[in-house]
Amino acid sequence: MKATGFISLWTLVSLPCSQLANPAEHEDVVKHAIKLHRGKGAVITQRKQWVLESCRKLSGLLRQKNVVLNKLKNAIRAVEKDAGLSDEEKLFQVHTFEIFQKELNESENSVFQAIHGLQRALQGDYKDVVNMKESSRQRLEALREAAIKEEMEYVELLAAEKHQVEALKNMQHQNKSLSMLDEILEDVRKAADRLEEEIEEHAFDDNKSVRGVNFEAVLRVEEDEANSKINASKREVEDDLGLSMLIDSQNNQYILTKPRDSTIPRADHHFIKDIVTIGMLSLPCGWLCTTIGLPTMFGYVICGVLLGPSGLNSIKSIVQVETLGEFGVFFTLFLVGLEFSPERLRKVWKISLQGPCYMTVLMIAFGLLWGHLLQIRPTQSVFISTCLSLSSTPLVSRFLAGSVRGDKEGDIDYSSVLLGMLVMQDVQLGLFIAVMPTLIQAGVSTYSSIFKEILRILILIGQILFSLAAVFLICLVIKTYLIGPYYRKLHAESKGNKEILILGITAFIFLMLTITELLDVSMELGCFLAGALISSQGHMVTEEIMSCIEPIRDFLAIIFFASIGLHVFPTFVIYELTVLLFLTLSVVIMKFVLAVLVLSLILPKTSQYIKWIVSAGLAQVSEFSFVLGSRARRAGIISREVYLLILSVTTLSLLLAPALWRAAIMKCVPRPERRSST
Repeated sequence: MKATGFISLWTLVSLPCSQLANPAEHEDVVKHAIKLHRGKGAVITQRKQWVLESCRKLSGLLRQKNVVLNKLKNAIRAVEKDAGLSDEEKLFQVHTFEIFQKELNESENSVFQAIHGLQRALQGDYKDVVNMKESSRQRLEALREAAIKEEMEYVELLAAEKHQVEALKNMQHQNKSLSMLDEILEDVRKAADRLEEEIEEHAFDDNKSVRGVNFEAVLRVEEDEANSKINASKREVEDDLGLSMLIDSQNNQYILTKPRDSTIPRADHHFIKDIVTIGMLSLPCGWLCTTIGLPTMFGYVICGVLLGPSGLNSIKSIVQVETLGEFGVFFTLFLVGLEFSPERLRKVWKISLQGPCYMTVLMIAFGLLWGHLLQIRPTQSVFISTCLSLSSTPLVSRFLAGSVRGDKEGDIDYSSVLLGMLVMQDVQLGLFIAVMPTLIQAGVSTYSSIFKEILRILILIGQILFSLAAVFLICLVIKTYLIGPYYRKLHAESKGNKEILILGITAFIFLMLTITELLDVSMELGCFLAGALISSQGHMVTEEIMSCIEPIRDFLAIIFFASIGLHVFPTFVIYELTVLLFLTLSVVIMKFVLAVLVLSLILPKTSQYIKWIVSAGLAQVSEFSFVLGSRARRAGIISREVYLLILSVTTLSLLLAPALWRAAIMKCVPRPERRSST
């Protein structure tokens, strides 16, 4: 080592040493550290002597490290010039030397990081919690980076081991003649290696320096703890399949989404077991609800409660189950659109447009009034009111499924009005999701920027209205030029083979879903419009498609309602039953009264009797409040307590909905139509 380098190194290493030798500046800290780590009998001179000896040993190790690095560089040059070694052998030896060099450098960096950490600790105040928290954070970051570097070094050692195996195989091939089969297998092996290199994505290296990426420590839970020895032997034979679970410090659980080696098929056994368990338990729960006169959907919700975090806690892949359940919503709304003909839509479009808008405005007005009386922030009041103004489209569509609803001359069918208003609420849901980021910013804005926030909200609403106009223009083009030839082609190709018809209809649903998603409108509206477009082809087409899609819808709807049960917490409901019942009844009565008031103003006089049925169908809270509530809680708009209240009120309102619906049907619908409507 050069003299100047040694002097600078000695200065850096001895900097905390000099502070230890002269403790007058931080006497309290030193005394506290001595008391905690060395005891009261420690002598300052002994401590000084120990530090000096440690510094000498450290400087000797660093000199020795530099000597070894020079020897490694000479060895690498010698290997590269050795003509007697094959390319594989050279690659293996050079790779091994480079890994050893990196190990020496990282060890040196770890020593200096520890010295700097000691220096920061001695310069701080042990009573300052903020300072200790910052020091702890810096140490944690250093440990995370060290763990990442160690992981990368381990991967490089695996690669070096692979190069060693390659070198040994080449030596063996040179010493003996290969059979034809061995030559074929050798060619296949080389092709497989090239394939792995081509398809391998360096996701870790590509993303570790991206902005917003953080290094975190996680726990890895093996797939089967009871057979840990078997699993260990499997990992020695072949690389780990990556099906174990990762748990971070925030107790979030992660599973594999994309493996490094895409040539090996994998399956998430936790997800398979979850779906199997839900399917088996849904049957007795559905039977039980049918026996006592409740819709089967509540049996599926009960199934989710029993299997979810508040019950047996046996569902491991909650996010995956919820994702699959979303397809139940898509197919449910498709069938709703399939039954909702464009003729009906044209007949009630004014009522469908005006009714939900008036109800939402009135709900927000009442919410702001109560929020002012209870001293709740305006953004929180607006959010809660908007959540509670939405009603459940899947639930009401199940109420109306299979019913025969004929229009009298001059009258308006209650199902058309109800479904039209629910579709408009789905549009409002898309609007609200789009406006939510601005609502989040408005919650933390100052009063001087309120005008700007209102202007931004109006601009966003204008963008969404433009997107809606584009969606309906696309629907008009599809209905006029595309949907007829497309269905006739599907029908001709699917004779004797329903797979083509089911696949073609599903692809059309997903196409409309993608269009509305790209235009920043809710995906649910795209599914509804897909059904409405196909229904324009006639009653026979509707019946044929419904017979194919209904079984798929029914199975996925079971998963959807079970996923709702995963977020229902009976213990919380029991603890706060009185408050929750009061809030639920207040919300249901308020929505019913507001709906009756609004419909009394916009319905024709000859159809005033249907306002009671439509109001009963709207007097519950949509399950999408779970989605909105979770986003608002993460964004800080609402607190944890308000979030749980929204979940509980939504659940109880959905449980009360069948009773209110049946009461309205018994009062307003003639006897021949009751059986099919209930």
